Amino acid sequence: MAQKARIKIISTDITKINQVCDYIKDISTKTGVNMRGPIPLPTKKLKVSTRKGPDGGGTSTWERFEMRVHKRVIDLGLDERALRLVMRVPIPEGLNIEIEMID
Repeated sequence: MAQKARIKIISTDITKINQVCDYIKDISTKTGVNMRGPIPLPTKKLKVSTRKGPDGGGTSTWERFEMRVHKRVIDLGLDERALRLVMRVPIPEGLNIEIEMID
């Protein structure tokens, strides 16, 4: 059973996620490391409904806001050189990356 690194990427902006995934794909092709992914996980939708009117009078009109949280998972073969390059990937603002080692 080969060891691998699991990279979880979380953000509200899908373009930032795709950009980082492309960087990691380039690293895996240059170093020759096996890669699975990016595997899209279910998108979490956070919804908030608020009344438009500040007081209780008038018609009850509502505003609906939604924030989507996108997630991707990438499995990389364990190679020290490849992991060092992944650590140097430029991470945009508002993007969360978790790296863990798996057997």
